[in-house]
Amino acid sequence: MSHNSFGHLFRVTTFGESHGPAIGAVVDGCPPRLTFTRDDVQAALDRRRPGQSRFTTQRKEPDQVEILSGVLEASDGTLTTTGTPIGLLIRNVDQRSKDYSNIAGSYRPGHADFTYDAKYGVRDHRGGGRSSARETACRVAAGAIAKLVIPEITIRGALVAMGSIAIDRSRWDWEEVARNPFFCPDPIAAREMEGYLDGVRKSGSSVGAVIEVVAENAPAGLGAPIYGKLDSDLAAAMMSINAVKGVEIGAGMGAALLTGEQNADEIRMGADGRPVFLSNNAGGILGGISTGQPVVARFAVKPTSSILTPRRSIDTSGQEVEVSTRGRHDPCVGIRAVPVGEAMMALVLADHVVRHRGQIG
Repeated sequence: MSHNSFGHLFRVTTFGESHGPAIGAVVDGCPPRLTFTRDDVQAALDRRRPGQSRFTTQRKEPDQVEILSGVLEASDGTLTTTGTPIGLLIRNVDQRSKDYSNIAGSYRPGHADFTYDAKYGVRDHRGGGRSSARETACRVAAGAIAKLVIPEITIRGALVAMGSIAIDRSRWDWEEVARNPFFCPDPIAAREMEGYLDGVRKSGSSVGAVIEVVAENAPAGLGAPIYGKLDSDLAAAMMSINAVKGVEIGAGMGAALLTGEQNADEIRMGADGRPVFLSNNAGGILGGISTGQPVVARFAVKPTSSILTPRRSIDTSGQEVEVSTRGRHDPCVGIRAVPVGEAMMALVLADHVVRHRGQIG
């Protein structure tokens, strides 16, 4: 009943708090005889790591992963999965819990302080504990393991909107994502975001973002009707990311504005004898089962709740107070959510691939 695990056959449990000694994950159900290196996992974590630009929190966490179990190491450093649980550990080395001492007895507006207290009767005020975005490093490490199960599937994410600035999709360039600190596929929008976020950061405020994740070469047939739908699992996975408040698959909410003629993804027969879809409003999923088209998911990340501007709240005794959060925080936590979204897509697809093999062969 602790709800710190997700997945069915390919299953992940995360543990640890933002200001505890370490965070980590246990990956269970990974097939044996898959080979990788520590650098494969570390490269994923490095993309999410804080403090890499002035646009993210300046907390300096190296996020060096330790692989504790579930692998055999060869003399050249190559690791081979054994089919047993893979333990991943990331030590916290730059916590500053004193930054939260002045709000230990107050509920920060927009945070999970009140709800954790209401549920458990106790909460970790140091950075939010499990409700902190720090927990997502565990998912990124586990996502790197998941990608070993689905090497044929290419998963890429991008930031497509920040506050009032949205990309122009006619300028979409996947190569551009690695060239700017926002994971933005539109170079012109990325430049606009730079000045915009500088202003937000200097004012002590924050802003939200929209992330799009695309999985290409996913085979047709993943997912199951009704209660095992691929899109419902994707929606749950993306919504489980701390600070996410909305998820779309394909056209998403925009589908409500289309006619039946516009929304229908028409099909023709390709030269190779396979069906070709003329559009992808369904986001690569029909009836909860993948079509073979790119699987497309978007999620909205709310503005970081920790801001310098005083906000009205109450304390644990019920007294009305004003709360201003000091410390090191992302002016737009959505930036570092891009590799997290990619990891969650990988974890869901890996689980569905293993489930599909178990049922269909």
